[in-house]
Amino acid sequence: MLTRLEPLFDGLALAPPDLSPRRYGLVTACDGGLVEVSGLSVPVGALCRIAHGAGTQLTAEVIGFRNGRTLMMLLGDAVLLRPGARVRPEGRPGMLPVGPAYLGRAVDGQGHPIDSSGALHPSASWPAGGVRSGALDRASVTDCFDTGVRSLNALTTFGVGQRIGVMAGSGVGKSVLIDMIAGGADADVVIVGLIGERAREVSDFVERHMRGETARRTAVVAVPADHAPNLRLRGAMLATSLAEYFRAQGKRVLLVIDSLTRIAHAAREIGLLLGEPGAARGYPPSALATVTKLVERAGNSAESGGSITGLYSVLADGDDHNDPVVDTARAILDGHIVLSRELAQRGQYPAVDVPASLSRVMADIVDPAHAAAARELRGLLAAQEANRDLVLMGAYREGADPQLDRAMALQAQISAFLGQSPGERVTLGQSIAALAALLNNG
Repeated sequence: MLTRLEPLFDGLALAPPDLSPRRYGLVTACDGGLVEVSGLSVPVGALCRIAHGAGTQLTAEVIGFRNGRTLMMLLGDAVLLRPGARVRPEGRPGMLPVGPAYLGRAVDGQGHPIDSSGALHPSASWPAGGVRSGALDRASVTDCFDTGVRSLNALTTFGVGQRIGVMAGSGVGKSVLIDMIAGGADADVVIVGLIGERAREVSDFVERHMRGETARRTAVVAVPADHAPNLRLRGAMLATSLAEYFRAQGKRVLLVIDSLTRIAHAAREIGLLLGEPGAARGYPPSALATVTKLVERAGNSAESGGSITGLYSVLADGDDHNDPVVDTARAILDGHIVLSRELAQRGQYPAVDVPASLSRVMADIVDPAHAAAARELRGLLAAQEANRDLVLMGAYREGADPQLDRAMALQAQISAFLGQSPGERVTLGQSIAALAALLNNG
């Protein structure tokens, strides 16, 4: 027991006493989750406690100020909030708790445990907006990243420190593919941010991954869809801050954010609440800027030698791949994996649309033979898909197109190569060897 309490006692001994006077403000208005407070001057990003009787408190975050009043947004429901309630600031504005204590744990957007493993005592703090570095301080992507998925390893090879998006409509298999990569990836630390998703997916993910050796390198930050938008944003920033902390220790980190679209939705709610105009299909400029800032925090660090390989799922609303969030993510990311609903309906899982997917660093990190083999198979897949209707109608004559003839001859082997069960892990070396064997057999 004393061993468990020792870190807590050490932290209390190092914390300087706060002898400053206790400031407080008063709630003057509440409209749709936006709370106005008078008499309290605190910076944007600060957390405050609102007393509302019966010894209980609500938590709110400062999101702006107007006409001498501080604007806050509740991290929960506004039930029982009353005018004149006292509001007190707490914690360090703009800083989030981080540290090795998060490994093997599942927490919410405020860093509070949601598992049954007891209290959590982080040992350090990190800026919520990240530590800004110069463009030349980011090391180049030079090493291959093993995802454990055969089709991705062979045809859209990831690099250590790359930022990749998994783009698809709803129900096509984004979460399953991300689940496969998180479980099979070669990384020192895996940080998973489940932001704005279903609560059932959170419990299922924790049940699968937070056991044994895998749990010792994994931390989960989960903020389901029914939580406040600013809490969803804090969850995304906490997950990214944890990844930056471990990168600063020289670790190879895999950061998984599911999903980037839900983060943009949360930023849109806050922006519209503050009166910003909905410019691009209802998204105010700040919402899309939030996506860009979050993604840019991943990458390699020349100073520490650590890396953050970012994997972000992007929901294409209505299967529209020209959606503003999808378009913004595609422009800022170093690669994108497109999942096809049509392939999923044919029974191919993961339903990766190889010709539409791209890794922008693959040509720089793989050997020429691997790159040539990947281009060859991409060409076969493109020829097969372009002439699919012609072949099904029986209007194609064998011998008219040698590339299509070869694609048709290898159709069964190609389908087996692209498919993979969720529990199966295929290393990078095995994937490259399977690709070479497939083309040599044809």
